[in-house]
Amino acid sequence: MKRIFSSMADGKGFDVALIVLPFAFLFVMAGLPLIYNVVMSFQEVDMFSLGTFARPFVGFKNYVTLFSQPETWPILKNTAIFVVASIAGQFIVGFSLALFFWTNFPGASWLRGLFLVSWVMPGLVVGAIWNWILSGDFGVLNYLLNALGIIDSNIFWRSDPNYSLWAVIIANIWLGTSFNMILLSVGLSAIPKDLFEAAELDGANAFQRFTTITLPMMRSTIGAIISLGLIFTLQQFDLFAAITSGGPNNSSNVTQYWAWDLSFRQYDFAQGATISVVMIVFVMIAAIVYVRSTRHEVRG
Repeated sequence: MKRIFSSMADGKGFDVALIVLPFAFLFVMAGLPLIYNVVMSFQEVDMFSLGTFARPFVGFKNYVTLFSQPETWPILKNTAIFVVASIAGQFIVGFSLALFFWTNFPGASWLRGLFLVSWVMPGLVVGAIWNWILSGDFGVLNYLLNALGIIDSNIFWRSDPNYSLWAVIIANIWLGTSFNMILLSVGLSAIPKDLFEAAELDGANAFQRFTTITLPMMRSTIGAIISLGLIFTLQQFDLFAAITSGGPNNSSNVTQYWAWDLSFRQYDFAQGATISVVMIVFVMIAAIVYVRSTRHEVRG
């Protein structure tokens, strides 16, 4: 360490500091909590032993208990539905908006900037807005559906077990669509327009140009967006806390909210840590896919 600081004083170790200091920061702020959480998943931890290190080592007991609980598989199913529906909805709507703004009509840049409002808003604020929109008695969504003749009676989105999970999915799609739109717009702008002009001269229609030029040229971008979407969606907590609180009867409960509920409401910190470790595995897989996608894009 003395040698590093002496070289930094001579102006020769600045490049070393640029590498060492960020890694040290990441290790302290992210690495140590991660290691602590993994270790806690192999221990018996409650509110009385949380502040001490006198915790019995129980091996994989917490994992066996987790996957033997009756509510585990319905919550995992809810998580899978939430992730797949959210990512698909965000991507489809975001891609449609990116293609729409790609025409570059007057005022497109201003209108595109308005869509970013949803992305910069805090999740709890978005949840409060959608609480009003999804209200069963006076919500805007029910009013529109009734006006269009789609429904005959109001739907209680937040309290009906058949719709509570979809209420959060709709809000999350709205929240993440603008992020998908911006990244896809960047990917579209990187495609040479000469390719489309040549394909059009060869007689290719719009659908053929989309499937033979746009999608193949954006393969790495799409892979990165889906990977990021998986990471962000698995981390989504605020909307569940603000809209449904995981209810009713766990109908909208997902792993990330369940981990918080077990740890800070039921004080079962070991089970909360175990669920978090399972989530971390999926997030790390998504991160690896994302890194590989961006590496392929850079090389391309």
